[in-house]
Amino acid sequence: MAGTGAHPLARAEHFIWLTARVLEQRRFAHRFLDGDPDPVETALTAYRNEDGGYAHALEPDLRGPVSQPLHTAHALDVLDSIGRCEGLRVERICRYLSDVSTKEGALPALLPLQRGYPAAPFVPLVDDPPAELLATGPIVGLLHRNEVWHAWLFRATDFCWSAVDALEQSHPYEIEAAIAFLDGAPDRTRAERAADRLGRLVRGQRLAVLDPARRAEYPVAPGYAPGEHHFPHDYARTPGSLARRWFTDEELERSLDHLAAEQREDGGWPVNWRQWAPGTALEGRPLVTLRALETLRSYGRPLG
Repeated sequence: MAGTGAHPLARAEHFIWLTARVLEQRRFAHRFLDGDPDPVETALTAYRNEDGGYAHALEPDLRGPVSQPLHTAHALDVLDSIGRCEGLRVERICRYLSDVSTKEGALPALLPLQRGYPAAPFVPLVDDPPAELLATGPIVGLLHRNEVWHAWLFRATDFCWSAVDALEQSHPYEIEAAIAFLDGAPDRTRAERAADRLGRLVRGQRLAVLDPARRAEYPVAPGYAPGEHHFPHDYARTPGSLARRWFTDEELERSLDHLAAEQREDGGWPVNWRQWAPGTALEGRPLVTLRALETLRSYGRPLG
């Protein structure tokens, strides 16, 4: 058993085996224990529906059997992490995305089919939901980064460009979605210009805590939980992200130091958003732990 004196990775491994879903256990084994990707793909299949979308609390804040874009974005992220974002499975996903898109050709955050099943109170459920960058940007960016070509991408890409160009007042999760799109957008010159503008917005609106020791001085976005701050590493998850340009070396190092220090005694990382159901509290921490480990490793931080 990994104790508190063990290396961060050993402590995290104990936490994952103790608390995580099978999917996160297999993702951890693949990424950090040289495991095969096939078991990850097998575990992900349990969340897939006949319509090509995903459900069953794959994204913990949405419960129930109804396919949703946010679940499907999560599935694509898993496939991307194991190098399987291609082939028939992704073709089926793109058909699903096309079927549930709005008249703009983009994705709403939550389809009204969720009505009757539990969902986080901070994800609005309306009869005619609008297209949102929050749901569309990460999917479009990921598909472009993997060189997936599908008819759905044309209008969805145009929507993302328009949404990014229109951003003047925003919040951290929308900025994360925007940078996820820009990191994969094919027009790299335009993406760099847009990212530089967003960086000025992030700093001007104080959407990133640049000094963790003074985070109490930073505002929390409306509707967010107390203490739900975002840090440079939340935007620049890898050194290759365009968001890396927004922060000095010192700011990023402080952010990564803070991230490393957030590992708890049980080996996992905490969540800082509002927990509204027992399942989300249990399932959220392994997801955050995997993300923290991936971020630290991408910057060359020692994990043991």
